[in-house]
Parts: sequence; C-alpha cells; structure tokens
Amino acid sequence: MRKQKRNRHSELQKVLDENPFMTDEELARHFDVSIQTVRLDRMELGIPELRERVKMVAHDAFSKVRTLGQQELIGRLRDIELGVQGTSFLDITMDMIFEKTKIVRGHYIFAQANSLAVALVDAHVALTAEATVKYIRPVYAGERLLCTAKVSQRLGKRVVVDVQTTSGGTTVFSGRFSIAIIREGE
Repeated sequence: MRKQKRNRHSELQKVLDENPFMTDEELARHFDVSIQTVRLDRMELGIPELRERVKMVAHDAFSKVRTLGQQELIGRLRDIELGVQGTSFLDITMDMIFEKTKIVRGHYIFAQANSLAVALVDAHVALTAEATVKYIRPVYAGERLLCTAKVSQRLGKRVVVDVQTTSGGTTVFSGRFSIAIIREGE
C-alpha cells in the first residue's frame, strides 16, 4: 500500500507539472481514487489547490509578456516563449453563451486567440492588423478551451501567428493573425 501511494505521489507531481490546470475531479478520475484522496495527496506533497496553481503559472508566464497587461489577456496563460509559441486556457461559463442556443459567443473564442497572438510578439506595442479565422464547431458552457499559438513568419514590422483552439482534443477554431509592431514615434 505504501509503495502504491509513493507511486501515485510521484505520478501526481508529473501530471501536474505537465498540466497544472487539472482539477481535483479530473485527477481523481485519472488515478481512479476519490477526490478526498487527491486532496490529501496534494496536501502531503505541498501542492496548492487549482486556484493557487493557476495564479502561480499565470504570474510566471505573464512576467515575460510585454505587449499586454495581465487583465487584457483573455484566458489563463499557461506558458509563453516570446517570438516563438504560447498556450492559454479559457473555461467557458454561462455568462459567455447565447441564452437561446447555449452556444458560446464567438467573440470570446476570437479574443482568446487574438490576445495570445499579440502576447507572443516581443515588442512594447503590437496590434492585430489582419486576421483570417475559422470556427469549426460550436462550443458550450462547461468546456475548457486550450489555445495554442505559434509564430510562423516574420515580415519586417509584421509577425504572423497561427493559432489553434481545441476542446477535449477536438479543434474548434483556427486562425492566422498578422500582428503589426508599432515602434515609438510611429
């Protein structure tokens, strides 16, 4: 029993290192144990609850961003490598959906992708100059969106960023954003 617990503790740490945004419920399903067992394991290992893990990850990642303030990024920043790539999460809530259809308003999905694309640019001022986007399937309340952005081209004062948003491993949105870098005095 002790060995099983040690193995679970080791695996728990690895799982949360890879995805710090997993809930206790998701961890309980992953390990086929009760939620209480997960909470006790986290306490023994000194791993904070989800809300605190999110704050820590976002703070660490966001300290690198130059183009946006923390309140301007839509979603929670998971990681970022300026000029290269980044990821963010967005949990869809009831206040983001159309009342009649229960489908999320598209501007939330767009805003997550757009703000992540802008955040990737290593400049003091960067603005979206052009965007080509595709909504692939409807998104509903309760879904968690994972947005992945990668710089694909640098064209003078423009940076092209390709973005893909998934939910549960299925692509729900894709886009290409042309971000203009604005130099001081321009």
